[in-house]
Amino acid sequence: MNYASPLRVALFALVPLVAVAFQSVHAQAPTPAAPAPSTTPAPPPAENKSPGDLPSAKTPAPVQTADPFGEQIMLTPKTVIATKGTANWDTAYETLVSSLKTLTAALEKSGDKQAGNSMIVYTSTDDTGFTYLAEIPVDQEPKDLPKAITVAKSPEGKALKFVHRGSYENMDNTYEAITNHLDDKKLEAKDTFIEEYVTDPLKTPDDKLVIDVYVPLK
Repeated sequence: MNYASPLRVALFALVPLVAVAFQSVHAQAPTPAAPAPSTTPAPPPAENKSPGDLPSAKTPAPVQTADPFGEQIMLTPKTVIATKGTANWDTAYETLVSSLKTLTAALEKSGDKQAGNSMIVYTSTDDTGFTYLAEIPVDQEPKDLPKAITVAKSPEGKALKFVHRGSYENMDNTYEAITNHLDDKKLEAKDTFIEEYVTDPLKTPDDKLVIDVYVPLK
């Protein structure tokens, strides 16, 4: 399956620009005058009715808040187990899931538990593929890990947060929006980006994924 990567590659080629901050000032609205007393007679009191006679009140539907887009945050370093990998865009998701399965199996064997969402840290990209670190947070350093797995720290520092919902195959739409956002705001990004899997990619259908994308800033 082809995952069409050029927009992710573009994140590594953004021209450094200076960030511009904006602040809006809101004028305080004047206090409205008190309404004139009404001359309309008050309605007669309602008759007492049993609960069964009253119309049923409908519970209002919860308001769906918008996902953060370009929210500035500070990434806190976490202790993780990590493994390096290289992937082609054609089989990117399958390769990433395989690396996360390897890390999960190592934790199960050591008796340790996962202490946060799985992450993929992209360290370089080109038109054909990319290199990455697959990471899983842990509370303490596991013992007797395979040679291909190391204990490390996840990225830290100032970053922008974006949210992707849906399949990995459709993530280029998200990365196009991210690239446009960085250009519009004239922000200078580092040569890396991070995907944090809010939904477990080992158990979640591909089209139901929720992935937080972090773009570290210089």
